[in-house]
Amino acid sequence: MNAHDSPSPADSTPKAQPTGKRLFIGLVTGAACLLCITLGIFWLIPTLGFAGIHPWLPQITALVFFPAMFCVAWISIGLIGHAHTGRPIFGSNRMRGLSVRLFLPLAEVLGRVIGCSPEEVRRSFIKVNNELILSGKLVCPPGRVLILLPHCLQASVCPHRLIHNPDNCGRCGRCTHAGLLHLRDAWGVQLAVATGGTIARRIVVQTQPRLIIAVACERDLASGIQDTYPLPVYGILNERPHGPCLDTSLDLNAVEDALRIFVRPLPDAT
Repeated sequence: MNAHDSPSPADSTPKAQPTGKRLFIGLVTGAACLLCITLGIFWLIPTLGFAGIHPWLPQITALVFFPAMFCVAWISIGLIGHAHTGRPIFGSNRMRGLSVRLFLPLAEVLGRVIGCSPEEVRRSFIKVNNELILSGKLVCPPGRVLILLPHCLQASVCPHRLIHNPDNCGRCGRCTHAGLLHLRDAWGVQLAVATGGTIARRIVVQTQPRLIIAVACERDLASGIQDTYPLPVYGILNERPHGPCLDTSLDLNAVEDALRIFVRPLPDAT
């Protein structure tokens, strides 16, 4: 496919993840309400006793807890509005870190309470994370984009070792690595294979990308997004027809769609 025939960035939208963003948004709303109620209780209980110590102490503690409750409400409303509209609201373009560090753990806990599996919550979180990154309209030179892959994409019967050098791939077509290497060569981006979080972090330090297009399962993607923040990670879920961590696959079109949006200039090669 000729790169110049590719759709414009405005017309290119990576394929949506299997689970929508409503689950995570709903859990964020619930977690924010519970957090505000908790802060209110923590303010109210000691305040009843502080008045006997000094009449000003209840007002002083209110100056601490009320702004905290306001910030939680403001952040959650901005994050939810941003995810719904695709546009920053109330400075929500700076709130991805809070969704990663604060709301994801709370959403997982709340999700268990209402009967949602961690995988469902993480899948929804990845969708929201991708929406926030797309709304930032980030554009990178090809050499500053890293496609980070799990080792389970490699065919289990393959004799080649791709972890330290993806070019060891024989491009036999039994797995998606041949197609991924073709995309790497056509677009001029970086590509690496990791067996776990430690190696993935080392690869990120060595390659110093401005954007990571990561392929993995829900658990590894969510933890990778947390580990590499504030570096933006656009997540693409792999396909697991044989179960987790064995002969997984992915939609190459989803990777190419992401490259069309985030990489400039467009390549001249087919």
